[in-house]
Amino acid sequence: MQPSSPTVRHTAWIDHIPALWVEPAGEQVSRRLALFLHPFTGSKEGALPFLEDLASQGYVALSLDAWQHGERATESKEALFERVFADFRRHMWPILGQTTADVLRVIDWAVDRFEVEPRVRVAGLSMGGDIAVAAAGIDARIERVAAVVSTADWLRPGMERPRQPGVLQPPGEPDAYARFWYERLNPLTNVGGYARRPHIHFICGEEDRHVPPDGAMRFQAALDDRSVEVTLIPGMTHSGAGDPDRWWPQCRRWLTET
Repeated sequence: MQPSSPTVRHTAWIDHIPALWVEPAGEQVSRRLALFLHPFTGSKEGALPFLEDLASQGYVALSLDAWQHGERATESKEALFERVFADFRRHMWPILGQTTADVLRVIDWAVDRFEVEPRVRVAGLSMGGDIAVAAAGIDARIERVAAVVSTADWLRPGMERPRQPGVLQPPGEPDAYARFWYERLNPLTNVGGYARRPHIHFICGEEDRHVPPDGAMRFQAALDDRSVEVTLIPGMTHSGAGDPDRWWPQCRRWLTET
């Protein structure tokens, strides 16, 4: 994923949101914006290779730290992991919801700062893809989404523990704050937000038992529209997405398609 032309990196805080972006070198005929959202326990810095690749394609490419992640973290990655999976819905749904709202703020800022076209491409890996799909349901500027090993159903029925294959993950009990985010943003139960038909491509692992691909398929069926595509990568588990060569070329083609 080496960029084909020089790029320039920058960081800034957008209100309470730490962001990293890469700009194309030289003058661009068209100013376009693409976001890449990191997975659970990741950070914006982990998105840098994808940002540089997108910038080499002419995009202002940006990532942000999800709520409670990266520069916004108040605990170690291991402590975050243990806390969230001890009570999944109570702790994961607010991370998804708050970060989805933050995506809107970041797009506001980027459109104003870079004078980019308000036609945004967003990709995300695992949790980042969940957020990308949710954001497309509430922001009409997002026209194309690539969600890798992600879901449109925050309930994740059949989810197995990430470190114990074959063992079901207890869902936990959401509190009022967590339920607030689920009720307003969960894509599968808010399909009306997709009536304008943003183009969404789920790239799923055929053998993924942590984020089962059926969530993407049920969302596709609920919309009953060709604007949602689902691709299954044969033999790939959730952890298999750690090899970007298995999904990034397809993800990049989808994002940069005109």
